[in-house]
Amino acid sequence: MQLLFCLEDAMLFLSMLLLGGMVGFVGAGGGGVVITLLVVGFGVPIHQALAVALGSMAFTTLSGAISHYREREVILQTGAVIGAGGLAGALVGAVLSNHIAAPNLSLFTGLMLESSALILYLRIYQADWLSRHIHVREKLLTGRALYLYGLPVGALCGILAGAFGIGSAAYIQIALMVVFGVPLLQAIGTTMMIIVPISISGGMGYLFYGQFEPWLFFQTLIALSIGSYLGAKLTHLAPLSLLRFCIVALPAVGGLIMVLFR
Repeated sequence: MQLLFCLEDAMLFLSMLLLGGMVGFVGAGGGGVVITLLVVGFGVPIHQALAVALGSMAFTTLSGAISHYREREVILQTGAVIGAGGLAGALVGAVLSNHIAAPNLSLFTGLMLESSALILYLRIYQADWLSRHIHVREKLLTGRALYLYGLPVGALCGILAGAFGIGSAAYIQIALMVVFGVPLLQAIGTTMMIIVPISISGGMGYLFYGQFEPWLFFQTLIALSIGSYLGAKLTHLAPLSLLRFCIVALPAVGGLIMVLFR
């Protein structure tokens, strides 16, 4: 029996190592795919998988946010306001999630992954169409308007992330550019800053309900971190067309598997 547990731990670590390599390779968020692998691949209860994914995102996005901040690619006030709304929303989302039956929660999580894949597809493959139909704000939103829009937008993204374990990065980036007038490069760094409090708050919500498994979290975090670091080293070797395809395919396939095999 002990040998069986050791083998299962080894398989989990290796699987997360490979997944981390894929995430690092494409440079896209893999929180949702982590959930799929844990639930479908290893039979982890969906609520525990959500807790692990959110906890892992807190650490991975923190390092990314610090790097972007050093490169002056984070707008602190915008990130702080939206992040404050997200912090409250993620806690609400985690509470709501713990009152949703596991099969339904898996379905909703899969659909959220598919919607993220759709947004990424539009951004990558239909950029001209987006520019014609969605007008990006040219001036940075500040003052009272920042709080009027930032707090509810952050709360909504936080609820989605807390309830379904998805970082909502695609939604936040679009909102930053369209509603708040944040340029693309700074939108990426500011998004990472916003996801940090969302992930921490959502993870704490699952902790309060006893859904947080420390050993599972530790294995996942270490394996993802090592895999992402190694995968990022290979990014510049791949054709751009392959990278673009993988960025969309990763959440699309993960969401489809979650919906079909939940």
